[in-house]
Amino acid sequence: MSPEYAMRGRYSEKSDVFSLGVILLEFVSGRRNSNSTLLADAWSIWNQGEISGLVDPEIFDPLFETEIQKCIHIGLLCVQEAANKRPSVATVCSMLSSEIADIPQPKKPAFLSRNGASEAESSENSDLKASVNSVTITDVSGR
Repeated sequence: MSPEYAMRGRYSEKSDVFSLGVILLEFVSGRRNSNSTLLADAWSIWNQGEISGLVDPEIFDPLFETEIQKCIHIGLLCVQEAANKRPSVATVCSMLSSEIADIPQPKKPAFLSRNGASEAESSENSDLKASVNSVTITDVSGR
């Protein structure tokens, strides 16, 4: 679920792109995105430059390493936190079909600082609060 939908109930084409990115990363890794840990792991491995740690051993083949890296790259572009930074579905299709050779570098994925962030990333974001006034309200309502 895209962060803009989860947090504000806003849905757009960019929400679909977010989901497409998650599916790409799940497909390549052979893992589900439970608790957004897949996004955190993919981002960490991408920054380390060692993609083989993310790729499902069943599909990893050194002959296709470039294509697998491209799928991870595009997947990370799709799950960026800012919706306006995500590519359109048409652009994703063009990138996957090699029509676009110059793919921009991804920014931090959504939910990374909230779940599965490394200690360094957590300390960078320690000044971020869940609420401006540190007060939350939970209203439980039946359907």
